[in-house]
Amino acid sequence: MIQLSNITFGFRKKVHLFDNLSLTLEFGKIYGLFGVNGAGKTTLLKQICGLLKPSSGSITINDLNIGTRDANSLETVFLVPEEFDLPSISIRSFIELNSPFYKNFDRSLFEISMNEFELNLDDNLGSLSYGQKKKFLISFGLATQISLLLLDEPTNGLDIPSKSQFRKIMAKIASDDRCIVISTHQVRDLSSMIDHAVIINKGKIVFDHSYRAISENLTFKHVVGEIPENTIYAESHAEGKNVICKASNDESEVDLEILFNGVIKDANSINQAIKIA
Repeated sequence: MIQLSNITFGFRKKVHLFDNLSLTLEFGKIYGLFGVNGAGKTTLLKQICGLLKPSSGSITINDLNIGTRDANSLETVFLVPEEFDLPSISIRSFIELNSPFYKNFDRSLFEISMNEFELNLDDNLGSLSYGQKKKFLISFGLATQISLLLLDEPTNGLDIPSKSQFRKIMAKIASDDRCIVISTHQVRDLSSMIDHAVIINKGKIVFDHSYRAISENLTFKHVVGEIPENTIYAESHAEGKNVICKASNDESEVDLEILFNGVIKDANSINQAIKIA
């Protein structure tokens, strides 16, 4: 279990981005961490992996304090950042130099991912495009087989076929002994992948529910004309409105984009509908 307990943090004195923030992440799940730009997603990921240290509170992974940044804690977590610099060496050389730091590194899994992304071990990292470098880092992160994998905006820089490849790879590597957190503002990219949705807004966790709880307690519809009486949230569409209603006999797929918009506008009403149900 990954436990964030009463985290307080700010980049400036007396100005807190996080104030007593708490969050529990469980192994065997893929979490979608959603929020508008500037909401605190990247900062939260850096807190979890120990790159930033909270002014108060604690972060533990399997009871290891990540704030110590010792070998035992660092070998449990890997972050694929949105912004990065890579050396101008071949992918093969990078693997030879860096894979020994991860005792469970799976070379065959790495090569499967590389093949899926159409990358070659002899490619020079310095000559790759941003999207190709992102594919390489994702492949390396997956192959480390660490307990906690953090992906910050992994689909940025990927074209449509590459996003499809990414979803296919993620489906293959999910396991009961691994927790994956994918942070993005491109909500639709993760709709078929996640088990749990966490939404952060203005430095606060405003939504934290499993995909199952969402699908069982909320109904998503497109309506023309009057909206249903049990509507919790409605937004205009080209023809009619997209709405979120309290659970009904009507089956519907979870629409993460509408859910996200609704939570940002009125998190209390949507949270209440899930908790009451």
